[in-house]
Amino acid sequence: MSEVAEAGARRRARGGGGAARRAERTAVRIEAARYIERAVPTMEILNEEALQIIERNAETVLEEIGVAFTDNPGALALWREAGADVRDERVRIPRGLARKLCATAPATITQHARNPERNVEIGGKTTVFAPVYGPPFVRDAEGGRRYATMADFETFVKLGYMSKWLHHSGGTVCEPTDIAVNKRHLDMIHAHMRLSDKPFMGSVTDPARAADSVAMCEILFGKEFVAENTVMTSLININSPMTLDGVMMGALEVYARANQACIISPFIVGGAMAPVSVMGTLTQVLAEVLAGVAYSQLVRPGAPVIFGAFVASIDMNSGAPTFGTPEATKILWGAGQLARRLGLPFRSGGALCGSKLPDAQAAYETANTLNAALLGGVNFMLHACGWLEGGLVASFEKFVMDADQLGALHSIAAGIDISEDAQAMDAIREVGPGGHYLGCAHTQANFKTAFWRSGLLDYKPFETWAEEGARDTQMLATARVKQMLADYQAPPLDEGVAEGLRTFVAKRKAAEPDAFV
Repeated sequence: MSEVAEAGARRRARGGGGAARRAERTAVRIEAARYIERAVPTMEILNEEALQIIERNAETVLEEIGVAFTDNPGALALWREAGADVRDERVRIPRGLARKLCATAPATITQHARNPERNVEIGGKTTVFAPVYGPPFVRDAEGGRRYATMADFETFVKLGYMSKWLHHSGGTVCEPTDIAVNKRHLDMIHAHMRLSDKPFMGSVTDPARAADSVAMCEILFGKEFVAENTVMTSLININSPMTLDGVMMGALEVYARANQACIISPFIVGGAMAPVSVMGTLTQVLAEVLAGVAYSQLVRPGAPVIFGAFVASIDMNSGAPTFGTPEATKILWGAGQLARRLGLPFRSGGALCGSKLPDAQAAYETANTLNAALLGGVNFMLHACGWLEGGLVASFEKFVMDADQLGALHSIAAGIDISEDAQAMDAIREVGPGGHYLGCAHTQANFKTAFWRSGLLDYKPFETWAEEGARDTQMLATARVKQMLADYQAPPLDEGVAEGLRTFVAKRKAAEPDAFV
């Protein structure tokens, strides 16, 4: 080959390499980060004296005041048999009994996904991110605030599947109001199973709907696998103060008997459903969780449960709940300590805010809560992205804004690399006094991974930013949502399993008339 031909071949090779690199950069890649294993210290805000006071006071609440277990004679019978003082629907639990019952609950839970690479560990030093849960409204920049539909629900599931830093598909990411109340759980569970291969949550709005969730998992995973493994996590809210209702208990019973995980979570707005003081609220939280977890163990010893604490404060002028406040942070940190002393996984936190828009208020309050939850040792972080307007609204733009920032939490949780390469002594020697590090060997070897970089926020110079439309973060997020949905590709699902799920959903829907209350 002549020198000219060799030179042309080299140019074509370089051009081909460049084209390959460009193709690699623009190819659709669905990445999913592994759940976090925290390498940073956990905030311990309460000293031993304070912890003992709260634990002693919580036992007093259970023994002297008691907890209401309403509309469930079977629960009252179980408590009576266990040695509790049961009068009408009030259950007074002797000192130490609830804690003794809680001891059979596992310290960590493996929740299996249909893609085993997406399995998550909940407990110990791990943190799992799950999206917003429960809003009846949705919001986006183009359509504004409106009631959620099933199409909106499916959009959120797709965004969750496409979000690298989100480990979990969640549950009721929004409430699809265009589907009958008694049937929408079927469509929601089906959407999680079809459109994502991440783990998900089951229905809790009726014991029969919890049973449907278990039955659908038996189709997806196989009946024997479900009997031996946890494939769902579900949210059992306590009606604070100190009441467990028949619906929540019924769902808890279904999941406990099926070996599926439940988050036992007081729903507290301080000053309305709990005392205004941090110590008083923590006392009530612990008493309610002890009662709920203990009951799960009466139903089935060893049933997987998570210590939950959803806490907001209240604006004493308007009565509205507030989020990202110092008091809520203190309660979160204290509840985490109490959960760890019980040996239970801990749920709290999220991208909580009271703002009506994905604006500066939303960003401040969200950042406060996300960072507090990470440092507070939260194992299962529900509402980690998409929450707006005190939980009334699920926002598409805020979903991707929050999901992007979860990447920063991954980086913080990893701690500091102290390897020889990270010590960078060769770089310091190479550059010396008065130099710069941009071109040194260490920088060239590490620049791609040295700093966490947002996939959404704008870092361009002013002139470039202005030429590209001077877009604010919400505008960037709107574009990001559209791009993610355009790139979405459903994970493969065995056709036999898919047909089994379709048949089950159709049969259950045909079995009863629509009900919208």
